[in-house]
Amino acid sequence: MAETTESETRPNARKVREGIVDSTKMDKTIVVRVTDRVRHPLYGKTLQRSKKLYVHDEQNDAREGDRVRVQETRPLSKQKRWRLLEVLERAR
Repeated sequence: MAETTESETRPNARKVREGIVDSTKMDKTIVVRVTDRVRHPLYGKTLQRSKKLYVHDEQNDAREGDRVRVQETRPLSKQKRWRLLEVLERAR
Protein backbone atom coordinates (compact mmCIF):
# COMPACT_ATOMS: atom_id res chain seq x y z
CA MET A 1 0.00 0.00 0.00
CA ALA A 2 1.34 3.45 -0.93
CA GLU A 3 2.18 5.91 1.85
CA THR A 4 0.01 9.01 2.00
CA THR A 5 1.65 12.35 2.64
CA GLU A 6 0.31 14.90 5.11
CA SER A 7 -1.09 17.11 2.34
CA GLU A 8 -3.13 14.26 0.84
CA THR A 9 -4.83 13.28 4.12
CA ARG A 10 -5.81 16.86 5.11
CA PRO A 11 -8.95 18.35 3.53
CA ASN A 12 -7.25 21.78 3.32
CA ALA A 13 -3.51 21.73 2.74
CA ARG A 14 -1.44 23.88 5.08
CA LYS A 15 -0.11 27.12 3.64
CA VAL A 16 3.60 27.30 2.80
CA ARG A 17 5.42 30.64 2.43
CA GLU A 18 8.97 31.79 1.71
CA GLY A 19 10.55 34.82 3.32
CA ILE A 20 13.59 36.49 4.82
CA VAL A 21 14.43 36.20 8.54
CA ASP A 22 14.11 39.65 10.16
CA SER A 23 14.87 38.82 13.79
CA THR A 24 16.22 35.91 15.86
CA LYS A 25 16.26 37.64 19.26
CA MET A 26 13.72 35.27 20.88
CA ASP A 27 14.37 31.70 22.00
CA LYS A 28 13.00 29.13 19.49
CA THR A 29 11.17 31.91 17.64
CA ILE A 30 12.10 33.88 14.54
CA VAL A 31 10.36 36.73 12.75
CA VAL A 32 10.07 36.18 8.99
CA ARG A 33 9.10 38.92 6.53
CA VAL A 34 7.07 37.53 3.62
CA THR A 35 6.74 39.82 0.59
CA ASP A 36 3.89 39.44 -1.91
CA ARG A 37 3.62 41.23 -5.24
CA VAL A 38 0.07 42.37 -6.03
CA ARG A 39 -1.38 44.50 -8.80
CA HIS A 40 -3.24 47.66 -7.85
CA PRO A 41 -6.94 47.10 -8.60
CA LEU A 42 -7.47 50.42 -10.41
CA TYR A 43 -4.08 51.55 -11.74
CA GLY A 44 -2.50 48.17 -12.47
CA LYS A 45 0.87 49.11 -10.94
CA THR A 46 2.67 46.26 -9.18
CA LEU A 47 3.00 46.80 -5.43
CA GLN A 48 5.02 44.94 -2.82
CA ARG A 49 3.10 44.09 0.34
CA SER A 50 4.94 42.49 3.23
CA LYS A 51 3.81 40.70 6.36
CA LYS A 52 5.68 39.65 9.50
CA LEU A 53 5.16 36.05 10.60
CA TYR A 54 6.22 34.65 13.98
CA VAL A 55 7.76 31.24 13.28
CA HIS A 56 8.69 28.36 15.59
CA ASP A 57 12.36 27.37 15.13
CA GLU A 58 12.97 24.38 17.42
CA GLN A 59 16.75 24.12 16.91
CA ASN A 60 17.41 27.89 16.70
CA ASP A 61 18.83 27.06 13.26
CA ALA A 62 17.95 30.19 11.25
CA ARG A 63 20.02 33.39 11.26
CA GLU A 64 19.07 36.95 10.28
CA GLY A 65 19.02 37.41 6.51
CA ASP A 66 18.45 33.71 5.71
CA ARG A 67 15.82 32.80 3.13
CA VAL A 68 13.47 30.24 4.72
CA ARG A 69 10.36 28.19 3.95
CA VAL A 70 7.65 28.12 6.64
CA GLN A 71 4.44 26.14 7.03
CA GLU A 72 1.17 26.98 8.76
CA THR A 73 0.50 25.04 11.95
CA ARG A 74 -1.75 25.05 15.02
CA PRO A 75 -1.41 28.03 17.38
CA LEU A 76 1.79 27.57 19.40
CA SER A 77 1.49 30.81 21.38
CA LYS A 78 -0.39 34.12 21.25
CA GLN A 79 1.26 35.13 17.95
CA LYS A 80 3.04 32.01 16.61
CA ARG A 81 1.08 30.10 13.96
CA TRP A 82 3.94 29.00 11.67
CA ARG A 83 6.85 26.57 11.89
CA LEU A 84 10.16 26.44 10.09
CA LEU A 85 10.36 23.81 7.35
CA GLU A 86 13.83 24.49 5.95
CA VAL A 87 16.51 27.10 5.42
CA LEU A 88 16.70 27.62 1.65
CA GLU A 89 19.65 30.01 1.48
CA ARG A 90 22.07 31.24 4.13
CA ALA A 91 22.77 34.96 4.52
CA ARG A 92 26.14 36.10 3.20
